[in-house]
Amino acid sequence: MKAVRRTDDGVAVVEVDDPPGSGELVRIRSASICGGDLRHVGPGRPIIGHELAGVREDGTAVVVEAVYGCMTCARCLQGRYNLCPTWLRRSLGVAIDGGMAEQFRAPAERLVALPAGLAVRDASLAEPAAVSWHGLRLGGTGPGSRVAVVGAGALGLLAVAGARRMGARHVALEARHPHQREAGDLLGASLGTGGRYDVVVEAAGSDASLARAIELVAPGGSVVVLGAQFSEIRIDLQTLFIREARLVPSLGYCAHRDGSDLADAAAMLAADPTIAAALITHRFPIEDAAEAFRVAGDRSLGAIRVVLEP
Repeated sequence: MKAVRRTDDGVAVVEVDDPPGSGELVRIRSASICGGDLRHVGPGRPIIGHELAGVREDGTAVVVEAVYGCMTCARCLQGRYNLCPTWLRRSLGVAIDGGMAEQFRAPAERLVALPAGLAVRDASLAEPAAVSWHGLRLGGTGPGSRVAVVGAGALGLLAVAGARRMGARHVALEARHPHQREAGDLLGASLGTGGRYDVVVEAAGSDASLARAIELVAPGGSVVVLGAQFSEIRIDLQTLFIREARLVPSLGYCAHRDGSDLADAAAMLAADPTIAAALITHRFPIEDAAEAFRVAGDRSLGAIRVVLEP
């Protein structure tokens, strides 16, 4: 069985005897390449991949909920499994084997059935969409909100789509590359920012983008940080203080009173096929994984989300 692993010589397609993971067998039909897949190398060089969709043995199409904890602690029982102390030790493709393979095993309770209208070949996009959805929800996005997104990679563009789905009256986008601006326009974003915003999503993961997000937030608003940073950073606390604005780090996704972020994100993609069409820019068979990773890592080639199809 073919799987994608990072080796000393780079990304390679390898043969493995058994499906990675544990739990119910899923035949993977789409596995997209996250920015973290391009950067992170876990101990033991695990199989890559956490943005996964496939088909159960009974034929049901599902997306894999890659963020989960022990499912027994107080936070997990409240649905906040993204805050479980064990979460990092269960990080697919980083701490343990992910599912960029022809088959993968996942706990049955972590498989979310696809809604009608969402094709399984597009459904790996639901996982990063849930990340953006979670952040928008934490930030208080809703009908009538003014939302700005700084950074137009997949998470930023999915935040544009999510904000519109949540009823924001205006969604602005700051994008660096022409293909990102084109995708933002297709998703209904206003290209460029002006004024102050109730919710500002930082989706680029840099000091400069966080500073810009703080600059754009309105009094009483929220700066939601999606872009992962793992070193000390400087922030403009004075601006946040004077405007009484919140800085909201957003980690993964979880359940909530009315369902889950992943199910909400999948429903959004099912309702608007334009989102997947705009964001999935390249598709490769699993045998061409090395080339797929090369394309995904080269912004000049116009990649937003690159999908492997085992």
